[in-house]
Amino acid sequence: MADAHAKHHDYHLVEPSPWPAVGAVSAFVTAIGAVMWFHDQGPVVMILGLIGITYTMVAWWRDVIIEAEHKGDHTRVVQIHMRYGMIMFIASEVMFFVAWFWAYFDVALFPGEAIQETRAALTGGQWPPEGIATFDPWHLPLLNTLILLTSGTTVTWAHHALVNGDRDGLKWGLILTIALGALFTFVQAYEYMYAEFSFADHIYGSTFYMATGFHGFHVLIGTIFLTVCLFRVYAGHFKPEQHFGFEAAAWYWHFVDVVWLFLFAAIYVWGAG
Repeated sequence: MADAHAKHHDYHLVEPSPWPAVGAVSAFVTAIGAVMWFHDQGPVVMILGLIGITYTMVAWWRDVIIEAEHKGDHTRVVQIHMRYGMIMFIASEVMFFVAWFWAYFDVALFPGEAIQETRAALTGGQWPPEGIATFDPWHLPLLNTLILLTSGTTVTWAHHALVNGDRDGLKWGLILTIALGALFTFVQAYEYMYAEFSFADHIYGSTFYMATGFHGFHVLIGTIFLTVCLFRVYAGHFKPEQHFGFEAAAWYWHFVDVVWLFLFAAIYVWGAG
């Protein structure tokens, strides 16, 4: 009878969890709170929703870590499927950015489109529109490009150190990558503070900030992802043969790097006029 509930397969049958429901409710509260804030009713409801989302993330990650490190649920077969899932997630993120690039290039390549009378009036039939002071791509944008490319090198160093059992190299590689990610965010925030156009000023501002702003948000998410991995390293997690959590973070970070290269080339360099 003791064998009746023993697991005789390599798959992970997930136990019932409250976090999908809690996360969905928290997201709904956040959305409602944002609408209330837009209508001058204060940010309190939105903040409560964000607290719920944050708590859900922490608790859900904790459960996944327990499954991986203590329960042994992440078998080799499960890890393969998790890799497939991460690949599909990154593919969906690629399509997310394709939408913003599409919006930008549609208006940039056809600023005076005959059937878009309003667009022609807004852009003056040229791109960038007259009166828009674009960023010098060889100043802060180039600096941020070098920062992200360097961070891609350091996260690769950390991964190589992990595979070869070098815990100190893994720690320092992650620390440097996190520091570079935070530096990138700081530089971009500084750039936004001194921009001569805003999101609401013009069609150029809206397309610029949607593309670069969402990328900056992804950098912030990636930095948090890597910070969680660093805490796990200090807790003794990750082995050379089993470290999907770190691997997923590294994939995500390289995706962020590649998207920035396209943004730098298309929006900062080509789009500068």
